[in-house]
Amino acid sequence: MNIQEYFSRISFDGSHKEADLQTLTAIFQHHIQAIPFENLSMHCGETIDLDLQSTYNKIVKKKRGGWCMETNYLLFWALKEMGYDICVLGGNSYDPAKKAYIDQINHILLKVVIKGSSYIVDAGFGGGPYQTWLPMLLISGKDQPQIPGIFRFTEDNGVWYLEKVKRKHYVPEGSVPLTDTPEMGNIRKLYSFTLEPKHIDDFQELNTYLQVSPDTILHKKSICSLQTTEGFYALVGWTFSEMKYKYKEDTDLLQTTTLTDEEIAKTLKEKFNIVLENKLIPVNVRGLPPNLVDSI
Repeated sequence: MNIQEYFSRISFDGSHKEADLQTLTAIFQHHIQAIPFENLSMHCGETIDLDLQSTYNKIVKKKRGGWCMETNYLLFWALKEMGYDICVLGGNSYDPAKKAYIDQINHILLKVVIKGSSYIVDAGFGGGPYQTWLPMLLISGKDQPQIPGIFRFTEDNGVWYLEKVKRKHYVPEGSVPLTDTPEMGNIRKLYSFTLEPKHIDDFQELNTYLQVSPDTILHKKSICSLQTTEGFYALVGWTFSEMKYKYKEDTDLLQTTTLTDEEIAKTLKEKFNIVLENKLIPVNVRGLPPNLVDSI
């Protein structure tokens, strides 16, 4: 494994001599705009191994993406190599349908300490508009505006919660109609977490479970999502979505199209820079939202 090869993978050629916030922000943004959140391996008959060499080979050498445990684990390695004070944390994502946080840890995120201040860095929250674009200062109750929207943490008795203020979507005629989640209002709860450090081995059981359980959204949907300079691309099953943030004041532009099987491989190459080794079997179980906008 080679840090320069990682820099090349994310198209980063800036200075990285100082382990400061400016460099962290630059690395993070290059990472999320180069490495898709995707679960295509499990829909191509491939096994996802949660060890650093396998993750590095998949994402850096084969130019694939990965789900949260893969892409955040690779980012953890890179930032540690660069000299950052960093640790792994575990999160519990919010289920809008049940209006509750998942009981078991099902997400991985990173905490970076710079000059005494803690920042949360998460490159693996694949729900399109819920992916942060900047490291977030770990402070309770403070709005932290970013291009995707306003994020904030709240803390209660040692448990931290991340939420986002939702924005309106403008959907042009001809786009695939959306189905919203049961959650109403303008606040979207994302996940909770504590500051107890974790090790990657703590996620091995989760990594296996997500690949074999038929009940998870990752089994019911083949997903590929990538942040762009303006918003994000998402391919869920046969539905391709493109979001452009702030199309109008407080309104994002969302365009969706339905692809044929033949168009999927072309779209993966052109929009996500992914060429699969094995045949993809697209999945998008009916009864669930057809895209990522409110599904994860």
